Amino acid sequence: MMYHIRVLVVRHSRKLEKLYNIIEKLFVRLHPFFEMVGYDRIEKPVAYIERSVKGLLFDCSMCGQCVLSSTGMTCPMNCPKQLRNGPCGGVTKLGTCEVFPEMRCVWVLAWDGASRMKNGDRIKECLPPVDHSLFGSSSWLRVARDHATTKLRNH
Repeated sequence: MMYHIRVLVVRHSRKLEKLYNIIEKLFVRLHPFFEMVGYDRIEKPVAYIERSVKGLLFDCSMCGQCVLSSTGMTCPMNCPKQLRNGPCGGVTKLGTCEVFPEMRCVWVLAWDGASRMKNGDRIKECLPPVDHSLFGSSSWLRVARDHATTKLRNH
């Protein structure tokens, strides 16, 4: 079931890209509120909501470092090898996974999704490795905090 939703999401990656950008802007705007309440205090409820929404749509594993907007709205953590930067050498000619042959390669789906997105060329950028200490945490809150910190440094 989750796999079928993941494939459907790829077909609508452009619309989801727009929605994701709106959510990101909302969280960045909420930074003063998050600061007032305390990021640590709000982490659990926000992570729960994030896990619910992204779990349903993207089969998200809550790595805490979401890169959906750079991977065609396909979560690379769904790759059995958890590859962050493209397919392994085992993807078949039919585009299926060598570990789970009944599944399309996550990166084949990612390139398909990226081809439909306005900023789909971001898939060509090299992503940093996964920081496993962040698993289970909210990437939405991290984005809000990082944008606010970057904004303060640039002013």
